[in-house]
Amino acid sequence: MDMSNLGLLLALLGAVSAALFAGIGSAYGVGLAGRAGAGAITENPDLFSKVLILQLLPGTQGIYGLLVAFVTLVQTGLLGGGAETMDTATGLMYFVACLPIAIVGLISAIYQGQTSVAAINVVTKKPDQFGKAMLFPAMVETYAILALLISILAVFSL
Repeated sequence: MDMSNLGLLLALLGAVSAALFAGIGSAYGVGLAGRAGAGAITENPDLFSKVLILQLLPGTQGIYGLLVAFVTLVQTGLLGGGAETMDTATGLMYFVACLPIAIVGLISAIYQGQTSVAAINVVTKKPDQFGKAMLFPAMVETYAILALLISILAVFSL
């Protein structure tokens, strides 16, 4: 087996992991909040815009994972066909650089979806409390943003 492309393979695996795991978390979180949102607008269709915002919040992690994957693919030359052989250590560093958003993106999107469900329940009972209710899932977003920042900084430092 030719091991000369192992570094590029590891970098590609990191990029794919960032998009894959953050995307899975977002799909789950958005789906969870969507089910709650559908129930909420059944009771009060006027809540649609507020509920939609709460449903969309867990989707940002998937976007963050995609962003890290894109930056990694560009940095390594895998996007655009300019990739050259990369040593295994560098490929492993790219892989590790993608892990923060892959792991935190997956977990935070799931928890943000659950928190969005709770916020949707608040808005269903007290629509005037939307601003306060939105703060709960927004707090979970903080950790996804921190993971995004670490992954981006790590990829750009290589």
